[in-house]
Amino acid sequence: METRKPQKRVVLFTSPTCKWCNAAKAHMKKHKVRFREIDITKDAKAAKDCERHGCRGVPVVMIGSQWICGFDQKKIDKLLGL
Repeated sequence: METRKPQKRVVLFTSPTCKWCNAAKAHMKKHKVRFREIDITKDAKAAKDCERHGCRGVPVVMIGSQWICGFDQKKIDKLLGL
């Protein structure tokens, strides 16, 4: 029986009109990655957190304690072991 490592916590910071956010969500769903989505247009604190980590736009992906500004698929896949 194959045992899988527990998945790192994944948070996706998005906004409703962002096409790259939709691409990031589709990528996560395709690979059955569980994630929490936070709409920064409705959560000012989350938007500030993204800015504090040097991200000026969305999507922002947080995997464990790693922050990724933008939809950097290679980096996301590497951190998630995809």
